[in-house]
Amino acid sequence: MKLQQLYSHVRKAVDDYRLIDAGDKIAVGISGGKDSLTLLYALSGLRRFYPEPFELAAVTVDLGLEDTDFSAVTALCDALEVPYYVVHTQIGQILFEERRESSPCSLCAKMRKGALNEKAKEIGCNKIAYAHHMDDVIETALLSQLFEGRFYVFPPKTYFEDTALSVIRPMIYVTEAEVKGFRNKYNLPVVKNPCPVDGHTKRAYVKSLLRQINLEHPGVKTRLFHAVCTGNIEGWTPGA
Repeated sequence: MKLQQLYSHVRKAVDDYRLIDAGDKIAVGISGGKDSLTLLYALSGLRRFYPEPFELAAVTVDLGLEDTDFSAVTALCDALEVPYYVVHTQIGQILFEERRESSPCSLCAKMRKGALNEKAKEIGCNKIAYAHHMDDVIETALLSQLFEGRFYVFPPKTYFEDTALSVIRPMIYVTEAEVKGFRNKYNLPVVKNPCPVDGHTKRAYVKSLLRQINLEHPGVKTRLFHAVCTGNIEGWTPGA
């Protein structure tokens, strides 16, 4: 995927769901993975020509699992002229050494969000951008049905009264395959995920399941995403 195509997908999501307003200061959550680095590229470029002026900051929550090197991400942020903050935590130690969690993902996500929210407010941000893409949308919808007995999928934009922060997801029209292509074409400085349960989660299972179904029935992912967009799900009405 070329940069202009990325801009086009993200601009459409921003316009369809009114994700950005004039004067916003947006914290981009940077895990160091391909998705978040692609989002950083997209928003830093969009910032230059979008009619509503906005500011950006990049924030990484370091889980403290090992001495992860974020220097390449720092260099990228410098090149894109986006201030970069690393929040050092002991989340990894709490989960895997103190609590010895067998299923740590939910608690880990909650703790990471708390640290990210706190830093975002500290640096004056009113919105946080997550790098969830189209495949994440589909996987979440299927996960909720298979393992929770309900139909749920996160909306493109959510306002949280308790933090006075909005979460936006500008990459919902970008597929994971396109993100992989962008990573390879632009040589993104991806940081290896140090989490010991990475790739061994229910989400990883659903990702593999969807990949197989789509191989046997091409277009399934596109149709599933269309079902989400047109299913009268709260938050998924463009322009609302």
